[in-house]
Amino acid sequence: MEARAHLTMLRVTPQKTRLVADLIRGKRVSEAESILRFTPRRPAQPLLKLLQSAKANAVNNHDMFEDNLVVAKIMVNEGPVMKRYLPRARGRADLLRKRTSHVTIVLEEKDG
Repeated sequence: MEARAHLTMLRVTPQKTRLVADLIRGKRVSEAESILRFTPRRPAQPLLKLLQSAKANAVNNHDMFEDNLVVAKIMVNEGPVMKRYLPRARGRADLLRKRTSHVTIVLEEKDG
């Protein structure tokens, strides 16, 4: 049995989000929470909130035990890109790409 939680339109680039997601992949939920709590990168707080949501889904909806939960998968995909323009010299414009991320966490129950 697995429990999922989704986070869409996170206003952090997928590359930066993957760096934080790699820290918790395969870890126990309690260990992953403490890692995210003390990680100084910007995606850490939204990922912590998402992890707590997935944990609540597992405990309340799927009757899993909180102590046995493991982060089985964490996927970071690209969301839509907002395009903005930055004025430059001589009437030109540069394109700014404001990237977003979609994150999915899957928790599984492991014995032991």
